[in-house]
Amino acid sequence: MSDGQTASLDAATSSDALLLSNLLELYIHDLSDLFPGIELGADGRFGYPRLPLYGSERDRRFAFIIRCGGRVAGFVLATRGSPAAEDPDVLDIAEFFVLRGYRRSGVGRRAAFLLWSGLPGTWTVRVSEGNRGALAFWSGVIADFTKGAATESTHPGEPNAWRVFSFESAPGRANV
Repeated sequence: MSDGQTASLDAATSSDALLLSNLLELYIHDLSDLFPGIELGADGRFGYPRLPLYGSERDRRFAFIIRCGGRVAGFVLATRGSPAAEDPDVLDIAEFFVLRGYRRSGVGRRAAFLLWSGLPGTWTVRVSEGNRGALAFWSGVIADFTKGAATESTHPGEPNAWRVFSFESAPGRANV
């Protein structure tokens, strides 16, 4: 459906709040297969209570829209600070979602490279060991981006342990 090279990563603005909220519903629905505790609310939505913080804590929370050929293809939520690291300045991918029609096309890979190049620093990426597709995706993309220089560790989690990738990014590597 798409070529990952045409993918872009645009900083979300306050006018993107409804779009992000709607995309989060699709994302959380996908995750509900992996995390049995995810429950639909009485209003028929899963909700994402931390979404407003991405507008009010812009120095610590970063929201992006992934586009491909100008069309919405997903989103990224990143934070400064990670539950998997003691350093309060480490960057962390809190949520990453690519619409099904754009998966396995290079869009997610390109978006990740743009993210890490645009926010250089120390990164963590946490992936549930039960999410085999995401684990394969992140293992490959991070290995490509870092040329094998990332470290991996495992952290306890429910219902599965978390694989945590840690690495450094520098500006200008988006075309790698």
